[in-house]
Order: sequence, then structure tokens, then C-alpha cells
Amino acid sequence: MTETRRSWTEILFNRKMLACIFLGFTSGMPLYVLISLVPAWLRSQDVNLATIGLFALVGLPYTWKFVWSPLMDRYKLPFLGRRRGWAVLTQLVLLIAIGMLGQFDPSTSLQAIVAVVFVVALFSASQDIVIDAYRRELLADDELGTGTSIFVNAYRLSGLIPGSLALILADHQPWTVVFWVTGAFMLVGIVTTLTIREVSDDALAPHTLREAVIEPFVEFFSRDGGIKTGLAILAFLFLYKLGDNMATALATPFYIDMGYSLSEIGSVAKVAGLWASIAGGVLGGIIMLKISINRALWLFGFVQLFTILPYIWLSQAGHSLPGLFVVVSGEYLGVGLGTIALTAFMARETSRAFTATQFALFSSFIAVPRTLANASTGFIVEAVGWTQFFILCVIVAVPGMLLLLKVAPWKEDEPDAEELEELERLKEKST
Repeated sequence: MTETRRSWTEILFNRKMLACIFLGFTSGMPLYVLISLVPAWLRSQDVNLATIGLFALVGLPYTWKFVWSPLMDRYKLPFLGRRRGWAVLTQLVLLIAIGMLGQFDPSTSLQAIVAVVFVVALFSASQDIVIDAYRRELLADDELGTGTSIFVNAYRLSGLIPGSLALILADHQPWTVVFWVTGAFMLVGIVTTLTIREVSDDALAPHTLREAVIEPFVEFFSRDGGIKTGLAILAFLFLYKLGDNMATALATPFYIDMGYSLSEIGSVAKVAGLWASIAGGVLGGIIMLKISINRALWLFGFVQLFTILPYIWLSQAGHSLPGLFVVVSGEYLGVGLGTIALTAFMARETSRAFTATQFALFSSFIAVPRTLANASTGFIVEAVGWTQFFILCVIVAVPGMLLLLKVAPWKEDEPDAEELEELERLKEKST
């Protein structure tokens, strides 16, 4: 059988991959503003941990974005096309909202800050919906793996802006300047959106609200196993990364409480987390060329569980720059590995007929621990202290691993040698 396949250079070096880089950057940046920059800003202004933890609740749009994602499939704005129109609107709002945050004083304007942070979360989640849909429509089947890997790593690289550059800048400039400089990086996304081509096909778009809203959910819960299996998958998506999500929810306030300066956090902890999560993503992709998605979920799940343990030591050791670098590197290596496996699992469970809505549903359940569960972390830390908190994070990581027995068993049903030979014969006949 003769198979025509494009070379790696043809896939890697084209404008689609360049678009994935810049779209990944602009998609990730607002989220890191919420989880890195805003907590550091509030803690440096003496806002208590319980209040900072409650700020996670304004991230609810990330958990509910599947509710309005069908509307972004069904309707398009009167400019730039179905995907690019929604994208540039969300990016303009994000630039302004992020810049405005620094205009408020946390000691007197917490309610206003909550409102603006909610706007950032809402439009950031909406931007994710449209960019995820655009990426799926842009990339050919043989480009999906490479394009997604590039997108995810660019997404993580964007964390350097609010999580490193902005924190270092905050030691030398007022917060008003810091937030406007950070918000200006949304121009990367705006310029990219204006220069890329529209790829959405109006003929394939849903023509009624029923097509856009109802049918993706009917299809998901009508698969083998029915509602019970569907609920098990959703529970797994919620629980698989709950432990490491909780462990990193108040990472910046933890570093501050351990005596690290903002410059040390920006130059050591954030850089360690960035390179390790990228390395985990690359390593995970390489390993998954050799093993199945199910086994990757098991192996990487154990890694992300056990790499929480060194935080228990760091909470006792206190200020130690080498220790900080090693502990954070290990934790985010596990985060990167787990994310790659979970993303592959979501892609496998997503119907190609309803990619946008079902992927939004899955990613929403992944975001739930980062919002509802993490909102309680400040209260937990103030009640039991950092050491007991990290022990709890290890414990809550266990249920997600147990659900693998149901949704992704280690010994999965794979074709044996005779079945593989038969599949090859069928392929020969088809060509």
C-alpha cells in the first residue's frame, strides 16, 4: 500500500503553526493574570488569604463556558467572519479590562476589583471557545497533534508576562503601570486575528439553536454505557487534576509567606514552573508515541500526585532558593505530563460532529477545581497551615486515580496481532 504523507518539515514550518503560536499566547495570558498576577497584587496589599481564595469564584465563566459556546457557533458578528469576529471582540475587551485593574485600591475598592476580574474571566473563557474552534477548523488531521502541542506550549509561555515580567516590574513601578503594560500584550492576539484568514464554513455551522445546543449533549450521553458512563467521564475530568490544582492555587501567596520577594518569585519560581511544564508537555508527547492514552493517564497521574509531596518539605524548610526551584520544577513537570494525557483523552472522547460544544463542556469540568474547589483553599490554609494543606492536596488526588479503573483501565481492549493483520488487509482493499 502506498501512503502519501507530508514530511515533518511541511507540517511544522507553515503559517498554520505560526498562527497556533500567537493564538496560544493570547489565549493563555488572561488566565495567568487571574491566577498569578491578581493574587500577588492582592497579597502585597495585605488582603487576607481567605479573601484571595474567594477570588477564584470569579473564574466561574471557565466552568460554564459550554453554556454559551453553542451561541458562538450559531451566530456570527457582522465583521471578520464567525471565528475572527468573536475573537477580536474578546481581545479588545480583555486589553481594556486588564489595564483598568491597576486603577483600583484593594483596601477600598474590592467590589469594583471583583467586577473587573469577572469581566476578564468571562471574556477570557469566551476567547478560549472561539480560538479552540478556530484551531480545530484550521488544522488538517495530520497537523492536529503538532499544532496542539505548539499551541499548549505557547499558552504556557504567556505565563511569563503576568507571572514573571509583571511581578519584577511591580518592584520598580506602580501597579497602574504594571497592569497596563500587561494588558498591552493582548495586542499580540488582536494583530494575529486581523492577519489570519477565516476558516469557518457557514454551510457546516448549526442552522438552529436546537442543533447548536441540544444535539451535542444528546450524542454524548447516548454512547455505549449511556448516562452512567457519561457522568463517570465528567467526574473523572473534575477529579483527575484536583490535587495539583489545589496545590498550585495559592502558590504565589505561599511563596510570599515563606519569605520570598516578588523578584525572587518572578525570576525563580515562575521560571521553574514554566520550563518544567513545557518539558512535561514535550516529554509527555514523546512517551505517548509509545504507550496508549489510558496508560499515560495512569503513569502521569502518579507523577503529578507524588510531586505534590515536596511542597510539604518546602513548607517546613522556609526560604531556600535552590529548594524552591527544585520543588516547583518537579510539581510543574507533573502538571505538564498530566495535562498532555488529559487533553489527549478529551480529544478522544469528543465527537467530530460537535467539537466546539463538547470540548467546551470537557474543558469546563477541568476548570471547576480551579474555581469552586480552589475558592476554599484560603480558608483551609488559615485553619490548618501550609503543611497540612499540602498533605490534604495529596489525599484529594486519589479519587481521580481510582476513577481510571472505570474510564481508562490500564488493560484496555486493544487489537491483538491477528486483528491488526486483518485491519491491514482491509486497508489494502480500500486503497
